[in-house]
Amino acid sequence: MRLPTLLLAAAVAVPALAADPTPEITRDPAPAQAPGVLHILRAIPEACARLQGEFTGDAAQPYRFAAVRTSPNCRPRARLVDAAKAKPSLPAGWIFNDVIRVPNAACATQQAVVRVWRHAADVAPPTLDDQGRSRIYLKESLARAKAGQLAPIPMYAVSMQVEGLPCNGD
Repeated sequence: MRLPTLLLAAAVAVPALAADPTPEITRDPAPAQAPGVLHILRAIPEACARLQGEFTGDAAQPYRFAAVRTSPNCRPRARLVDAAKAKPSLPAGWIFNDVIRVPNAACATQQAVVRVWRHAADVAPPTLDDQGRSRIYLKESLARAKAGQLAPIPMYAVSMQVEGLPCNGD
């Protein structure tokens, strides 16, 4: 009885795997996680954030997912946005960065899948002055900001979905 359910879950998960482009980061599925155990999925240092989640055992919300700030002193160099709002796509300059699969230890047919997209911004460091130093001057920066000539900021878009079949207990 368990084998047909497992095969059906594999058949459901295969189309989802085929739909993703090849990510920049290649990784194996994470170790299976038990319900109620908070686990860190990935850190995004540029955005001063870490992605974390936990299986809840609740059928209405089987996985709780959050992006958490790593430190109040960290100064982000990139923005972290919701993929549903950003709608990342390859033609729009987004790069499929990572896919993280976390199996549910209590339910072999279910996994949480986190997808991370990256929108790079080609930001060049300031030019060197006569003394060989890279300097940023406040008045020049304020003038550029008022003129709307700010440098683009890199972005990361993150989405999370629970894939597979719910278990009998859910």
